[in-house]
Amino acid sequence: MHRDYGGVVPELASRDHVRRVLPLVQRVLAQADQALTDIDVIAYTRGPGLAGALLVGAASAAAMAAALERPCLGVHHLEGHLLSPFLSGDPPSFPFVALLVSGGHTQLMHVREVGHYTLLGETVDDAAGEAFDKTAKLLGLGYPGGPALAALAQHGRPEAFALPRPMLNSGKLDFSFAGLKTAVWLHHRKLGLQPSDAQRADLAASTQAAIVDVLVHKALRALTAAGVDRLVVAGGVGANTLLRQRLGALATQRGFRVHYPEAALCTDNGAMIALAAAMRLQRGAAAERNYAFDVAPRWPLDQLAPPAVS
Repeated sequence: MHRDYGGVVPELASRDHVRRVLPLVQRVLAQADQALTDIDVIAYTRGPGLAGALLVGAASAAAMAAALERPCLGVHHLEGHLLSPFLSGDPPSFPFVALLVSGGHTQLMHVREVGHYTLLGETVDDAAGEAFDKTAKLLGLGYPGGPALAALAQHGRPEAFALPRPMLNSGKLDFSFAGLKTAVWLHHRKLGLQPSDAQRADLAASTQAAIVDVLVHKALRALTAAGVDRLVVAGGVGANTLLRQRLGALATQRGFRVHYPEAALCTDNGAMIALAAAMRLQRGAAAERNYAFDVAPRWPLDQLAPPAVS
C-alpha cells in the first residue's frame, strides 16, 4: 500500500489499521486456540509512533479491556524492541548495552533491568534505517528499502565509493547519517541518469559498509563506556546480515556476547509488546482498570518509569 509513495502515509496507515485490527485479533486467538475471556491483561503500543495509528491500537485495547473487565497497559514501542531478544533461543541476561536500530531510531542504551535505561547515544538527524531506505529509493529499489539494498549490496564492492563515516571519531556515542545520505546522492548524481547494474550494486555495498562501520564502532565503545560485556541488537536494521557477521566476529575476538531476536522479531510485532508488558507486570507494574487512554507519539525511552516494586 505504501510502496507507491516511497514511505508510510500516516492517514492511509491508520485507516488500514482500523480495517485490520479486529479481524487480526480474531485470527490470532483462533490460531492460539484461545478465547477473549482467557486473556488476563490487554497491552498495546502507547508510543512513540504515528499518532493516528497509535490511537487505533489504544482505542481497540481499551474497548476490549472494558468489555472484558480486564486491566489495560500501555507499552513503549522501543522497550518492546529492546526486550525482544528475551523471546529468542539465546536470551540475554541483565545488564547489557542495547543497540536499537530501526527506520526511525538509532540509539545506544545501558540496560540495568526492565525499566532502568540510561541513554548513551542517539542519532542527531537521520536514523540508520532512514539512510538505508533513502539510498534504496535513490537506486530505484522501492519500499521498504533496507532488505532490498542489502540484497543488492551482496553483488557490489564495499570499497568502490569513498563514503564518509559520520561522527566515527567524535569521541561521542551519538550518530549522524544525514551527511552520508548527501554523499551517496552526490555519487549517484555523478553516475548519470542510467547507472549500470554493477555501479548500483557498488553504491549499495559502499553505503551498507559505511552504516555498519559506524554502528559497530559505536556499539563497541558503548560496551566499554558502560563496563559490560553483553550487547543486544534489536530493531529492523538488526536483521542486517553484514551487521550480524561483523559483530559476531568481533564478539569472538574480544570476548563479549551479542544477542539478537530472530529475524521475524526484528521488525515491529505484537509479540514484543506482549513480552514487555509481561516482564513489567512480573516486576510489579500496575495494570489498571481505567479505560481512559492516551498515546505518546514522542516518548523518550530513557524517561520511561521503571515498574513499581510490589
